[in-house]
Amino acid sequence: MKYQKPKGTADILPQEAQLWDEVEAKSREVFRRYRYGEIRVPLFESYDLYARSSGDTSDIVTKEMYDFNDKGGRHMALRPEGTAGVVRAYVENKLYGPEFPKPYRVYYMGPMFRYERPQSGRQREFHQIGVEAFGSDSPLLDAETIQLGVDLLHSVGVHDLRLAINTLGDPETRQAYHQALVDYFTPHKAELSEDSQIRLAKNPLRILDSKDPQDKPLVADAPSILDYLTPAAQAHFSVVKESLDKLGIAYVVDPTMVRGLDYYNHTIFEIMTTSPAFGNKELTVLAGGRYDGLVEQVGGPALPGVGFGLGTERLMLLVQHNRPAEEAAPLNVYIASLSEPAGAEALVLAHAIREAGYTVDMDFLNRKAKSQFKTANRENAQLVITLGEDELAHSAASIKQMATGQQIQVPFAEVTTEFHKIYQQLVEEGK
Repeated sequence: MKYQKPKGTADILPQEAQLWDEVEAKSREVFRRYRYGEIRVPLFESYDLYARSSGDTSDIVTKEMYDFNDKGGRHMALRPEGTAGVVRAYVENKLYGPEFPKPYRVYYMGPMFRYERPQSGRQREFHQIGVEAFGSDSPLLDAETIQLGVDLLHSVGVHDLRLAINTLGDPETRQAYHQALVDYFTPHKAELSEDSQIRLAKNPLRILDSKDPQDKPLVADAPSILDYLTPAAQAHFSVVKESLDKLGIAYVVDPTMVRGLDYYNHTIFEIMTTSPAFGNKELTVLAGGRYDGLVEQVGGPALPGVGFGLGTERLMLLVQHNRPAEEAAPLNVYIASLSEPAGAEALVLAHAIREAGYTVDMDFLNRKAKSQFKTANRENAQLVITLGEDELAHSAASIKQMATGQQIQVPFAEVTTEFHKIYQQLVEEGK
């Protein structure tokens, strides 16, 4: 039987994985400067956690969740996004206690799962990098979180960004705006898509996020939430905008923008870019916002939060397009072993050379010397160590600098303890 990876998944092969490692390392360095610590939470949680936090009218819950009953009959789900699990961990581990700093800042990296149509940069198993900060309702923290997102993208070489922001206001704002949307959409209910007719009864704000072409003309003329902001919500949004101005971060206010999850309030934002990697279409690479009621909703105290997430696959498409392909790590040493006893000695030398910080390869196919030397040439090995009967008899390795042809004999003991000096003599000084 021929096995294939499941639809909507991908194999990340070694050369590509190296680039993933670099992007993740640069992200970690940015997070370190902002005083964020890493958190790792389970890949699956109670279905109710995601259904409660995401909202029962969201596409994630109604269409995309990978859910199952485990052997104990518990209704579980693979995580479709990062925030809910992090909030659950924050509450369960009482990270809001007086001994912990506020805001409490964490970041995460890892796979997520959604059953949707696979497309470029979006798979059914996908990866996210995200941050969450708990315990402060300051609009300055909103602005800092946006700045963090911009810095993160710049650190991996993604520029030419467009930032769109909006506000979903406070509960009073949402209540007034909810009624305005009901009043607006109800006379047009028959013109809405089937999904949006359901949303009209449960959460009309969700209609604004509809991707159905049938809904777009009506959404375009819908009331703006900016006309329903309370003075407190308006003041919060004004500080965010003023802070972004002072930081020199250009933005546009998009009053039609909503986020795909029900827990957001006040500031929401998306960072987009246009790239040949996306067929010169503008796509969102990072998005987030404030969610002041979610911690309480998950069973914790009434503490605010703000954060963002980005799709790693989509980010990698940008990074790969913006930089030339890198060659594999250079091969410092190839060990050609000409007998079975020589192969055993080669293992010892190879380990010692790797411990000194150098890359090493050797033969594991019992090939003749000529084939091994061809491999060393093809892989552009800087040094070739030959181990034959004479070398074993004298406990000394023949080491050849391939670029110059210089060759020396070195006792095994020196190779295992002084290889850095040998490398400098043959390679660094020979340049």
